[in-house]
Amino acid sequence: MKTSNGFTLTRILFAPIFFILYFIPIWTGAFTKLSLLFAIPLLCFAEFTDFLDGHYARKHNEVSDFGKIFDPFADVILHMTTFASLMFSTGSLGGYTPVFVFILIMYREMGQTFLRMVAAKKGIAIAARKGGKIKTVSYVVSGFYALFLETLVRLDCVPECFGTLRIIAICLFVLSLILSYVSFTDYLIHFGKTLKE
Repeated sequence: MKTSNGFTLTRILFAPIFFILYFIPIWTGAFTKLSLLFAIPLLCFAEFTDFLDGHYARKHNEVSDFGKIFDPFADVILHMTTFASLMFSTGSLGGYTPVFVFILIMYREMGQTFLRMVAAKKGIAIAARKGGKIKTVSYVVSGFYALFLETLVRLDCVPECFGTLRIIAICLFVLSLILSYVSFTDYLIHFGKTLKE
């Protein structure tokens, strides 16, 4: 396996591990303070592999049409797992990802994946565009901000302004939703004409 694809695969493998670590305290009531101490570094490394796979693909001349499909697929697996997890919390106020945001982002990502599959069948590799990269940054920021709040909850360090902080998290997820559809529209405009032809 190419080095770049190995890093991409890491994101897919780490996604269910993060899911399990996040939910252990919710399922069992145990390891409340320890679970995120493992889950957050794991997620940090998983997100970092998104940089590593691109770096090694260019360095070792491993850029391929397969990689252009595999990389965003791994991103979707990791980010959807993170967002789904963050719909739940060990606290009494509830989760951070609004259900409607998760569903609409999932629809967007499924639509984007379908577009890539159709393009691949026509021999066209849809590479990442600037809007897609900005969207990904918003996903990462939203996820880690919400994880920070959940860490406060699990360490019993909830400040009085936590309700406001949680509203900010919800706003970040809504912003991610908006950016995801803006970038999807950009992909449709940019590649739609080519696919139609």
